[in-house]
Amino acid sequence: MPTSTTITWPDGKVSGRLAGSGSTGVLLAHGAGTNQDHPFMISLRDGLALAGHTVMTFNYPYTERGAKTPDRPERLVDAHRAAAEYLDARVDRLFLAGRSMGGRMSTYLVAEGYPADGVILYAYPLHPAGREDRLRVAHFQDVHVPLLFFQGTRDALSRMELFERHIQTLPNASVELLEGASHSFRGGGWTQEAMLDRLVTGSTGWMDAVSSGTSHGTRP
Repeated sequence: MPTSTTITWPDGKVSGRLAGSGSTGVLLAHGAGTNQDHPFMISLRDGLALAGHTVMTFNYPYTERGAKTPDRPERLVDAHRAAAEYLDARVDRLFLAGRSMGGRMSTYLVAEGYPADGVILYAYPLHPAGREDRLRVAHFQDVHVPLLFFQGTRDALSRMELFERHIQTLPNASVELLEGASHSFRGGGWTQEAMLDRLVTGSTGWMDAVSSGTSHGTRP
């Protein structure tokens, strides 16, 4: 069973859940239309915890108050930073991870200089659905930690041609393509169990490589 906790910062307070133990911490942030208690978040949290990591999920302020519309990015990042600082104080190494919007906020946080060991992105929303002209890539020039992308090849928020051009060419990016999977990680013949195993195994192996210095990028 996870342990409930409270994350505070000068102008806010949200709830969090801690699971597992280990010297490597994983801060797992939810996507825009869910919260930390969504079945995907629970399954991924528990899978990573069973793999030997200390994993923490948290709600953003809007989900904490029951709203459906995300807060402005600045407030999301403030909450994300507070959660990162909470977990960072309890582990030796810290990786930020996030589903869709949560992964995006993780990259914004490290672009601002937060000293994480790396970032794992589960279905990065490269652009809004149907708006390939609004790419979310400019901040990557300020991201110098290792990045791991799990990306479905049929993700409507990340057209593969654009992903290959703007993400796979990043010098600090590792990519695991999920053939036929959509933004929700469904389709392509993937079962929930097979997808979860792929995400947990791939994430754990990559974090081990980064921590041992055999993967590119270093913590600032």
